[in-house]
Amino acid sequence: MTAEAILDRADGAASAVDPGTRPWSGATRLAFRFGFLYFGLFCLVYPAIVPEFLGLARQWLPDWVNYGAARALRPLVEWTGTQVFGASVAANTASISGDQAYFWVLVFVVGVVAVLGTLIWSVLDRQRPDYRAMQPWLLLFLRLCLAGQMVAYGMAKAIPTQMPPTPLSRLIQPYGDFSPMAVLWNQIGVSPQYEILLGCAELLGGALLFVPRTTLVGAMLSLVCTTQVFVLDMTYDVPAKILSFHLMLLCLVLLAPEARRLVNVLVLDRPVGSSRTPPLFRTPRANRIAAVAQIALGLWLLFSNAYTGWDRWTEQGAGRPEPPLYGIWAVTEFSVDGKPVPPLTTDEMRWQRVVFDRDNATVQRMDGRLLPVLAIVDSDARTVTLLAPPSLMNAQPVLLGSFGYDRPASERVTLTGTIADQPVSIALTSVNLDDFPLRSRGFHWVQEYPYFR
Repeated sequence: MTAEAILDRADGAASAVDPGTRPWSGATRLAFRFGFLYFGLFCLVYPAIVPEFLGLARQWLPDWVNYGAARALRPLVEWTGTQVFGASVAANTASISGDQAYFWVLVFVVGVVAVLGTLIWSVLDRQRPDYRAMQPWLLLFLRLCLAGQMVAYGMAKAIPTQMPPTPLSRLIQPYGDFSPMAVLWNQIGVSPQYEILLGCAELLGGALLFVPRTTLVGAMLSLVCTTQVFVLDMTYDVPAKILSFHLMLLCLVLLAPEARRLVNVLVLDRPVGSSRTPPLFRTPRANRIAAVAQIALGLWLLFSNAYTGWDRWTEQGAGRPEPPLYGIWAVTEFSVDGKPVPPLTTDEMRWQRVVFDRDNATVQRMDGRLLPVLAIVDSDARTVTLLAPPSLMNAQPVLLGSFGYDRPASERVTLTGTIADQPVSIALTSVNLDDFPLRSRGFHWVQEYPYFR
């Protein structure tokens, strides 16, 4: 028998082995153990991933249900921060930042536990040829965790509340004073159509992940979306880098079992068979029931996020009515104790503009500085109260001024009251918001020259 015939026979024998029963390589088994522990623990302990499954029910449940797993590790995380990194770390519940030092240490703890657990697991279970029975359950759990996040973030953009329209105070703030994150937020917020399209892409990726038949397409679309989000978080310094990076990794984990098939069809132009990932159950009926349950969970989360998103839009976002004095007002006259104050840039008391936005107000000093304030406007009593927001120095708001107001015309307002216990009278004239191209430029099919200002 020739050497060529021997090689052909060996290839035929190798191809006769069913890939679905072939033992996994040592590297594959090791990777599965680590992925099972690391990503499973991360999804359990990182806030708001697993609790996202509760949907609307979260608001009626106690905090220990929503954040029990994360709080259980708090002593270990704080001890690790002190003993390993020499820093005192504590979760700041008043902050929405996902990149707090506490969360970085939490990820470190999860990584160490996963590495140690993988070593112990590998020693105790070294004879097992594969984890095909566990694989579909791990992929299901990670897929649902990813899908819940895609639906939540997608709905926050599809009903544009994540990046709201540009606040009025931003229109008079110098561009150089913007932080990179504020540039990104206002760039997207100024175009709600673009934000809605981004949200719809994320929503579609999440919805496809809830249907077992479309999991592969959903993971591919979600990978594109999460990669874009991670790049934006990294380049605009958005404090959500930990979460966006891990969501991107979850997409890659879901795609890993299908990597060879994807390369064959997308790169090598080779025919591919059906997926070799084993089903959850042995019987088709049980798998159909599981598929219906997954779709039902997806519908529940879509409804929950749509309901809360619409409520946030109409109660807190741009969908609510504009407040009584909404707008940018130029100060045309400013009198203290009956004496007019000239508009000098060196004056510490006189105002240049005052902005009444949806949630707060901003006073612009004569030197251009912007002072954020809390404004309480009572349209029935026709009063305005301005408070300095709480700070590290003052836990409670500090009264800056209280006024009665008169509005003889829609474009004119007069404030009469006190600032620092001194009687003042302030005449305001509304600024036409359409004078700002950011609000009035709009969209044009035909442009002979670029409109770049």
